[in-house]
Amino acid sequence: EDFPFEFRALEVALEGICSSLDAQTRELEVVAYPALDELTTKTNSRNLDRVRKMKSAMTRLTSRVQKVRDELEQLLDDDDDMADLYLSRKSAMSASVSSGYGHGKWRLAADESPITSSIMSRSNSRASSLTSIKEENNVEELEMLLEAYFMQIESTRNKLTTLREYIDDTEDYINIQLDNHRNQLIQLELFLSSGTVCLSVYSLAAAIFGMNIPHPWRENHGHLFKWVILLATLASGSIFLSIISYARHKGIVGTW
Repeated sequence: EDFPFEFRALEVALEGICSSLDAQTRELEVVAYPALDELTTKTNSRNLDRVRKMKSAMTRLTSRVQKVRDELEQLLDDDDDMADLYLSRKSAMSASVSSGYGHGKWRLAADESPITSSIMSRSNSRASSLTSIKEENNVEELEMLLEAYFMQIESTRNKLTTLREYIDDTEDYINIQLDNHRNQLIQLELFLSSGTVCLSVYSLAAAIFGMNIPHPWRENHGHLFKWVILLATLASGSIFLSIISYARHKGIVGTW
């Protein structure tokens, strides 16, 4: 009931800021997690653009949340800054000092009497003790208020941190998928290159026997045609299998 007005105004402001940031974080979570899951199953330009916009929004929101958190943490770490927020106490102290100047003559007269001076010193000491205790309690009240909203903004920041970690994990997963696809393309290129070499060997035999150069062994030896074709095929296949086996042995390509 005795909560100062400035603390109530501060509470309303912090409640509005923290609630707004938390609501924006929840809205971002509702959009982000399904978009990231869809990106892992189907990587295309549309999903990538959605995640890019979402990541930009998350970065801006994280910056705002971090700024509010840092300000609250700075206030909680400095009691003097928290005491400066007690505007009602400052106003009361200023009024007390102003009223004290009107009793200057009475104070001068009282100072001439030792007994009166002793009584006033004890009274002032007791009043200052009560004032310091009251000020400390007021700082504790403000500290409790700030700690409550610090915990709320910290919870919001943890949600954003978890979302950022999920985004990083998704990016790592997509990069692994892209690396796997790239490796598969390299393997396919190796198979095609090996096949091209084998076909070149096979074509070499056909080119040799297709030359228009007279040779005595070409006459009355038509039955050798099928053996030439068979041997060329076996040689090409053996070369292809040898290349693939060597690549598998060295770990260049994976198993089928």
